[in-house]
Amino acid sequence: MARDFLNLSVRVTVGTPSNFVGSFTLKNDMQNKFLLLSLAFMLSSGSQLNAQYAQTDSAYKKWFIGSTLFLLGNLSSTNPPDFVQLNIGYRISGKDVITLEPKTWKYAWPNGIHPFLNKAYGKPEEKFPGYVREYGLSVAYQRFVWNGLYAELNLMPTLQDFVNNNGKKMDRGFQLFNTYRIGYHIKLFKDRFFIQPSLAITHRAYHTKLPDGFKQLDDKWSKFVYGEPGFHFGINF
Repeated sequence: MARDFLNLSVRVTVGTPSNFVGSFTLKNDMQNKFLLLSLAFMLSSGSQLNAQYAQTDSAYKKWFIGSTLFLLGNLSSTNPPDFVQLNIGYRISGKDVITLEPKTWKYAWPNGIHPFLNKAYGKPEEKFPGYVREYGLSVAYQRFVWNGLYAELNLMPTLQDFVNNNGKKMDRGFQLFNTYRIGYHIKLFKDRFFIQPSLAITHRAYHTKLPDGFKQLDDKWSKFVYGEPGFHFGINF
């Protein structure tokens, strides 16, 4: 779900699900540095990270709660996304994790525009005639494949409210938004906390018909976005 995290003075989003309302003024070099930093975190192997739990280790904490760094998008001075996300997870084993992620946010540009790499994102001519408010519940499954490296399948049904520029609700809709993610789990402070930088492919697998004005803009863009960064964090207990 990443989108409007960079809207502080760079404008501050991660993923998460979809575009948030605020627009980006990120320069290309800053975008590239952010993506490279995320990739470096994920590929950082090493004995000091030791992020995967051994199958024979029964002492690790089974439960965790957390969220995403894209909460910082709410500090935006222009059209903040009013984004809320809570992650509640359970480690079935040292390699298998299931997470529930209730969340809500709003956005005013089509989900098919990459918020970091596509210059069309944030342009007035691509903006919806209003915004979309979504309420979703993700079900995510992670499988650790090597050290802290994991693959994740995230399925999120959402309810949508379409709101015009006058703040009046126009229509309602439904969307199934999937995320296919690869990331790295890094333990912090003796495994009390963790962070998970990641990269993802997002996929709008299904959605009901958008209202007039929204549909014409949305139809111009792909149902897939490739290379969307993410950054989750959490507390183990």
